[in-house]
Amino acid sequence: MYKAPVEEIAFTLNHVAGLADALEIGRFGDLSADLVEAILEEAGRFAGNEMAPLGEIGDKQGARLTDGKVKTPDGWPELYRHWREGGWNGLTAPEAYGGQNLPHMLNVAALEMWNSASMAFALAPTLTMGAIEALVAHGSDALKEKYLAKLVSGEWTGTMNLTEPHAGSDLGVLKTRAERSDDGNYRIFGQKIFITWGEHDAADNIIHLVLARLPDAPAGTRGISLFLVPKFLVGDDGSLEARNDVFCHSIEHKLGIHGSPTCTMIYGDGKFTPGNEEDKGAIGWLIGEENKGLACMFTMMNNARLAVGMQGVAIAEAATQKAVAFARERTQGKAPGWSGEGMSPIIDHPDIARTLITMKALTQGARAICYACAHATDMSHHTEGDEARHWTERAALLTPIAKSFATDAGVDVASLGIQVHGGMGFIEETGAARYLRDARIAPIYEGTNGIQAIDLVTRKLPLSSGDQVRGFIGELKEIADRISASNDTAFGETGDRLRAAIAALETATGWLLDTQAAGKTAEALAGATPYQRLFGLVLTGCYLAKGALVAVDNGGPEKRVALCRFMAENLLAETSALKDRVVSGAASLQAARAILA
Repeated sequence: MYKAPVEEIAFTLNHVAGLADALEIGRFGDLSADLVEAILEEAGRFAGNEMAPLGEIGDKQGARLTDGKVKTPDGWPELYRHWREGGWNGLTAPEAYGGQNLPHMLNVAALEMWNSASMAFALAPTLTMGAIEALVAHGSDALKEKYLAKLVSGEWTGTMNLTEPHAGSDLGVLKTRAERSDDGNYRIFGQKIFITWGEHDAADNIIHLVLARLPDAPAGTRGISLFLVPKFLVGDDGSLEARNDVFCHSIEHKLGIHGSPTCTMIYGDGKFTPGNEEDKGAIGWLIGEENKGLACMFTMMNNARLAVGMQGVAIAEAATQKAVAFARERTQGKAPGWSGEGMSPIIDHPDIARTLITMKALTQGARAICYACAHATDMSHHTEGDEARHWTERAALLTPIAKSFATDAGVDVASLGIQVHGGMGFIEETGAARYLRDARIAPIYEGTNGIQAIDLVTRKLPLSSGDQVRGFIGELKEIADRISASNDTAFGETGDRLRAAIAALETATGWLLDTQAAGKTAEALAGATPYQRLFGLVLTGCYLAKGALVAVDNGGPEKRVALCRFMAENLLAETSALKDRVVSGAASLQAARAILA
């Protein structure tokens, strides 16, 4: 059974990502280290004791649709109520609407624990948090007053409605339409697919954020508006009124996240206004300005991408825990040096040990990258001027890496976990397969990892004319230099391996910046995905090294040094090959296109 790694989470937050330093100088007001510890401990208890036992039930039962109503797995409505009553939905929300206004770092740490316990369940609050962010940033005072308090409390949940059958990542071609009404609101007509928790029985109301196009809107993404469309209309006193003209037509049968209802939503076909054409259409209210909806939605999507990265970390952690526990109990053959009776535990075999340590390295590296991204986001909100601009750019640079590297790690680690289980891993009874099934969606939604690579290379590397990424690489060099200067033989060749990997990153970065400056976008994009992985591996090596240095300075466990060295001497060699793919792979890719004809 999953047990939240609270100690590891706290260490990474404080000593790798930078929370301890921020607390020391009072960046987050009167928030104390003791309160942080208490929050993490309680979140871990809830995730392990209350959520995790229902995760397996959710996977086996799934969500069920009957007559337009979705029933979530047994025990889930009660679980959601307990989770909501614990105040977890409003950790980072404004105090004015009932939130706790805590740092984003604490929220992503809690999200890790929720997703390890049940990724399918955790998707509901994740979408609600995104809806809160969009409303806080772009909603009118009237919309905030009517909807935010119930969203922050979790009494109502939120969704994000982007995708249509013909429009996946290309939102410029969406067809859902909005018509202006005489009373100042709008009528929404259309179909949306893949809507996470679009209909369910866990909350009293569902607040849909819907992208749609007005009749006179410009073509493409410049003509998209964002609308708030509630399942039930809300009176001026906050009470629920008539059912809106929006319903769930069907739910998807998916590879994983079975307990999460993935809905096809229909807006404005008259299901709840039969025979009355004048009332047809789902009633919605504009968020932000007409034709500026994509900017509003990206407020929701940017933090959602980090939240999806946390799903990768969460699955990797849970899969690793299960694999290690199995390897300690499963006996097979005789490992080298085994002197006990009978067969040895498979964890003693070198190949299994290598696999498990690889899983741990990727998991802890992905966690550090995501927490560092959250820290940059927090600092951008708690600083001013040039310092705020620096942290805003740092968060922007780290977001595509956090989303892509962590979700790829989730898939890879979950797959390795099945391998450790052997044939039993392929059997659903062990639960190892569930992690791989759940993990596989994360590299796809909220912008595929290929789209993250395009974003990283074309938009994020050029920030401040490349000075942001160059400065970041300089910080990574300092970590490698500190390892070498320590003269600690326990680090082995870590310093040299880190410097070589950073040099590969620096070369690839310079090549991509120069190539784009020369107008050779296709050549740069040919290496975008290898570059994204290269960056993630270098950050993993450096962040593990940073944690190891802290442990050494404080007389901590040698395990951190050992893991850092394993990463450097076993996994960082891939960075050289990735650099070659970035700078030399475009020509062969172009030549090989004929294969696809």
